[in-house]
Amino acid sequence: MDEVKRAFDELLAEKNIVLNEKQWNQFEAYYHELVSWNEKMNLTGITEREQVYIKHFYDSLSLSFFVPMSGVASIADIGSGAGFPSIPLKIVYPHLRVTVIDSLNKRIQFLNHLVETLELDHVQCIHGRAEDLARKSELRDSFDLVTARAVARMNVLNEFCLPFVKPSGLFAAMKGSDPEEELREAEFSLKQLRGEKKSTFRFELPIEQSTRHIIVIKKTNATPAKYPRKAGLPLKQPLA
Repeated sequence: MDEVKRAFDELLAEKNIVLNEKQWNQFEAYYHELVSWNEKMNLTGITEREQVYIKHFYDSLSLSFFVPMSGVASIADIGSGAGFPSIPLKIVYPHLRVTVIDSLNKRIQFLNHLVETLELDHVQCIHGRAEDLARKSELRDSFDLVTARAVARMNVLNEFCLPFVKPSGLFAAMKGSDPEEELREAEFSLKQLRGEKKSTFRFELPIEQSTRHIIVIKKTNATPAKYPRKAGLPLKQPLA
């Protein structure tokens, strides 16, 4: 029996997730496309099959362990890179309407190819800077859930991501190390961007036991007109 498949199925079963044959085939196709395209462009430093399934696929799905996807209709993934966490979530929860945003066009080309190969519907991949795209009326204050995985520190991420979240919606930041210091320095940006921290979840990734954190923030009101600031400024001059 395929040992990687058996282990992945068992880990997901612990979280009450059971993959059908189509979903398993989509994950396998995802893995092969990731490795193939990675030879042409830098998508990931992780290419060993078991590692991809744990460090990318399982790690992406971990968001659903703490934020029930049954209550989410639309999700935006900011700085998605190779499609994590939004594409694994879409495979397991096909009802999701997904918008993937990345500033590098080569990655968007890969993601468009991936979406076509996996035959995923209601997924749009947009090339651009988060600060510019959050000014578009069709994207601003409009998503049930916005997520980012290891993109930047929280005082920067808040300005990248919260403008996309609809009032009463959620922003979930996926982090590795303990984010308490980041959260303290991000208090001002949260207040300015109408965010309120709900929870911080800590867990360990299976097998290698590395620590992960998911910070869940609720959007309390519409984004003030002056945010986000022009592209590049949040990173150079974080709100403080």
